[in-house]
Amino acid sequence: MKSLLICLAILFGQMNSLQDKPVVHLPPNTRTINVADGGKLLELINAPAELSLPGNIPKADAMGQPWEVDVKNLGPSAVTVVGKPEFNVQITPGQTVHIHSNGKVYSLQR
Repeated sequence: MKSLLICLAILFGQMNSLQDKPVVHLPPNTRTINVADGGKLLELINAPAELSLPGNIPKADAMGQPWEVDVKNLGPSAVTVVGKPEFNVQITPGQTVHIHSNGKVYSLQR
């Protein structure tokens, strides 16, 4: 049983290292997604019910790529992400969404 747990831990560690995006977590008491989170996977744990995207809609991330962020809600409750103009998406626990910006509007990409 002990060797099975060790093998599972190694497997999960390798799976995390194979992700192509850096993983960041929302700091406590934060209600806004940071521009610097562009190009990353933002994991939410015990996040507020509503989060805002950057007010000045970014066009590119720090690497010069089009600004985008993956947001994964780890729970325990749903989180609504809002942005200007008229962007609104609810993320249920266990769900991941891909948010893209073209410098003028935010959109969901599937």
